[in-house]
Amino acid sequence: MEKYNPFDNVIAVVENAAQKLGYEPADYEALKYPERELQVSIPVRMDDGSIHVFEGYRVQHSTTRGPAKGGIRFHPAVNKDEVKALAAWMTFKCAVVNIPYGGAKGGVVVDPRKLSKSELRHMTRRFTAMIAPIIGPDQDIPAPDVNTNPEIMGWIMDTYSMLKGHSMPGVVTGKPLAINGIPGRMSATGRGVMFTTKNILTKMGIPFQDAEIAIQGFGNVGGTAARLLYKEGFKVVAVSDVSGGLYCKDGLNIYELLDFTKNNPDKLFEDYEAEGVVHITNAEVLATECTVLIPAAMENQINEETADSLRCRIVIEAANGPTSLEGDEILSRRGITVVPDILCNAGGVVVSYLEWVQNQQAIYWEETETNSKLKHVMDRSFEEVCEMAEDKNVSYREAAYMIAIQRVVEAKKIRGVWP
Repeated sequence: MEKYNPFDNVIAVVENAAQKLGYEPADYEALKYPERELQVSIPVRMDDGSIHVFEGYRVQHSTTRGPAKGGIRFHPAVNKDEVKALAAWMTFKCAVVNIPYGGAKGGVVVDPRKLSKSELRHMTRRFTAMIAPIIGPDQDIPAPDVNTNPEIMGWIMDTYSMLKGHSMPGVVTGKPLAINGIPGRMSATGRGVMFTTKNILTKMGIPFQDAEIAIQGFGNVGGTAARLLYKEGFKVVAVSDVSGGLYCKDGLNIYELLDFTKNNPDKLFEDYEAEGVVHITNAEVLATECTVLIPAAMENQINEETADSLRCRIVIEAANGPTSLEGDEILSRRGITVVPDILCNAGGVVVSYLEWVQNQQAIYWEETETNSKLKHVMDRSFEEVCEMAEDKNVSYREAAYMIAIQRVVEAKKIRGVWP
């Protein structure tokens, strides 16, 4: 089978949406290429005195609508094509929710679990120093992603501030509250997924009490979505982490699972036991009979090999790029509704924007106000995607990309091509 290239996937979706808008190739040609790609080698002195060189990337896809915005992930599978795709998705994610950002992404090829705290800090600081010439509050604002967190954002903010000679909290978002983070940022992506799930169920006329939820991935996004949906009274029948999945026909106790992961950091779901809970594989989580499936893990989980096995009515894409083009076609043919990632998981970047505004203007919001602003943006954006889908008779994914591309192309036309 041909190797999956996520950036090729992005380009195909862009071309399809642009053509349905009636654009000529010249209108959207620039969107097929990142504005800037930086690859760096990161030498780190390890605890044993040896030097190890890590490979890192920062890709800026577009700054047409504002500073580039996007997370940094630490993962052994990071590669340039993945980072390029993620940067492009960020451009369209920011555009579909209509916040004044472009798209970027960064990554380091590393398994952070194999590094000591000191090694991880040294690697983060050196990586920050090497991408410092192209990031900044008015240029490119990183944020947490896979295997990065507020503490790591704090190291990045401090490193950049030391290089500039004064405090620069606006260089990253997702920071700890003690250094100008914003209340509600850590739960924002999962909260946006919850809002979107409720919106699509309401749109399709499915009572919340009748909906059964399965979630692949129980990290910050999947775990938060599970917690918030459970709190709203939804029955979550299946969840998973890297070790496998858990299934309970009568619904899992999500609070108990969250306590288990918090109190047992060295254990995984394969170690969890409870009455009525069955251990299943990650593939079986995807194939769980349910109303809503929420893939909240990595890219390319729903593809030509797995899409036929799904037994859900709705897919809510909490992860970035969880469905391949081939998988999307199969789901469409089977009548499964897909709400795309660039809409579903935009909650994180919406609250990142609020944090950045707070840093730039030295103002402060309580968490209730942050969550209220987030809900307003997610609800408005969902309605705009629905209207486009109905008006053009296209899927939600096509509608979301059509809105996003329209906004980027319009901005590009107004600004023109320099010189």
